[in-house]
Amino acid sequence: QVQLVETGGGLVQVGDSLTISCTASGSVFGSRPMGWFRQAPRKEREFVAGIKWNGIVGNYADSVKGRFIISGDNAKNTLYLQMNSLRPEDTAVYYCATRSTYSALSDRPESYNYWGQGTQVTVSS
Repeated sequence: QVQLVETGGGLVQVGDSLTISCTASGSVFGSRPMGWFRQAPRKEREFVAGIKWNGIVGNYADSVKGRFIISGDNAKNTLYLQMNSLRPEDTAVYYCATRSTYSALSDRPESYNYWGQGTQVTVSS
């Protein structure tokens, strides 16, 4: 059984940096793709960044490209999202997710069947 737990969210100022984490239990790293998603109030859940099942960084949403960095630590079973130059529009609940072993990385939330509980990131101006 796969379980995902996000930590590290909080309240920051515009332009600040913040790193959030997702710790996985069960067989995830090295066999499943992992993605970061976010959902702002009254908006659809959207893809932010992802890592392929073999650990290679996949793609980023255009809105975060050049500002966010996704990485993983296999030894710690932890996925990270380093967020730089934060903007008010980055305010959202951030979720990590994974799906079937050896499947392709997808930017569609409905493709994922394991989700964490989310961590709130609020960027204040």
